[in-house]
Amino acid sequence: MFVTTLEPAFHDTDALGHINNTRLPAWFEQGRTELFRFFTPDLDPRKWRLILARFDVEFMAELHYGTSVEICTYLTRLGNSSFTVTQEAHQHGKLCARGNTVMVHYDHDKKCAQPLEGELRAALEAHLSTPQETQA
Repeated sequence: MFVTTLEPAFHDTDALGHINNTRLPAWFEQGRTELFRFFTPDLDPRKWRLILARFDVEFMAELHYGTSVEICTYLTRLGNSSFTVTQEAHQHGKLCARGNTVMVHYDHDKKCAQPLEGELRAALEAHLSTPQETQA
């Protein structure tokens, strides 16, 4: 599991003073950076080997400005060429949002999916886990 700690900026808030729901997909993308390095170690977009096929976000509680947010990132499914990344946003030790992203190992020149094999597959397997129960 990867853990990224973010400090919400004032511009991340909405008119109600909460973190705007549009910020979570961007924060989750930031939390996937270490996974991206498995595919493109220098993060050079000209060498990118992934595409995003699907994402969703479930909101469980409000997030607030002025307190750090922990983004926990792990895999919950590993297929032949795709995998599901599950991410959680925690504030004050409470689960506030969970998202799932399906990523595909992809050859942009050939326009086709590539198998997840060898050392790459082993690196991804090390981060397989199951989602924590939703905290009420």
